[in-house]
Amino acid sequence: MLIWLNGNMEAHSFIDSVYWNGKLDTVRMMIPQAEVYVSEHNGAINGFIGIMGTYIAGIFVDQSERAKGIGSKLLDFAKKNREKLGFKIVAQGIDDETSEIEYSMCWER
Repeated sequence: MLIWLNGNMEAHSFIDSVYWNGKLDTVRMMIPQAEVYVSEHNGAINGFIGIMGTYIAGIFVDQSERAKGIGSKLLDFAKKNREKLGFKIVAQGIDDETSEIEYSMCWER
């Protein structure tokens, strides 16, 4: 959960951290509903990707482990094993809770 929380607060620093902390319990309940694939090093999880059906619900890498290819490997795994198509924006909207622009994307070769 810390990888998820810290990743969101860093990537979305324009959204108050209270919002992300308030989502912890919801995400904690949703994770078991997804297929979650993890990257580990020395027995510790350093990144993960969550997939719901054909939708990548999230990809997160611990801050201290970024720029080491972990996220790319997780994404390559999803493209190879779960996705059939390259990423393109298929819809744009405004997030109801944060009022920020939100993109829905799909993968196409």
